[in-house]
Amino acid sequence: MTQSIALDLQSYLPQADEHSSEPELRVQLAAAYRLIDRFKMSDLIYTHISVRIPGPQPHFLINPYGLMFHEITASSLVKIDLEGNIVGDSEWSVNPAGFVIHSAIHAARQDLHCVLHTHTRHGMAVSTLECGLLPLTQFSLQFYNRVAYHRYEGVSLEMEERDRLVADLGDKKVMILQNHGLLTAGRTIPEAFILMFYLDRACEVQIAAQSTGTPLVMPSAQVCEHSAQQQDIEMANLGQLEWSALMRMLDQEDSSYRN
Repeated sequence: MTQSIALDLQSYLPQADEHSSEPELRVQLAAAYRLIDRFKMSDLIYTHISVRIPGPQPHFLINPYGLMFHEITASSLVKIDLEGNIVGDSEWSVNPAGFVIHSAIHAARQDLHCVLHTHTRHGMAVSTLECGLLPLTQFSLQFYNRVAYHRYEGVSLEMEERDRLVADLGDKKVMILQNHGLLTAGRTIPEAFILMFYLDRACEVQIAAQSTGTPLVMPSAQVCEHSAQQQDIEMANLGQLEWSALMRMLDQEDSSYRN
């Protein structure tokens, strides 16, 4: 009976599209910036989200450096190549640290199309903890044994760091940049966003639990792995169902991101 319900649920999931056109990706990426801002995961004009554009040239879209996330629109996004050159016309530059981080992953991980990086309060707090992300809640258990860590080397402005960052990420989609923040990457923009949403929530709950100063309840390793498999962040349509609802919410509140 349980298996039948699960199979029926799958049939209601919108299909993930990893080969959207550039105009479609511009709208989705602008929406992601607005959502990060709406859920208080932005940092003034800093941090960044990028998406690779399908085609023979390794180009990706990223935010114009100087705009706050609630200002970003589809047409304002900047297209760059893996060397950091701006492709086409733009009055904006891009964040150098954003280029280093995003170009590294786009060059190395052809399976991932969207990269999302944040400096949230709780994400940064967990990034300073030697224990890292703990398997305390259902939010965090989806990432059990699925989180990479990258040691802090200073502001990400050195091109040489790209190799080390990619090596630390390995085959994972989720990484904690120690003493820095959070990073997720997905096959689609919805996937990268939903991974970040719940990674940040997991960090928030962990900091709240640790702040009580009382002993923490830790599930067994067997239960942790079972829960991770139940929530399976490798699901092909991860984020799609939530994304449809989130886009409806944005359109009802302010559809200017589509411009």
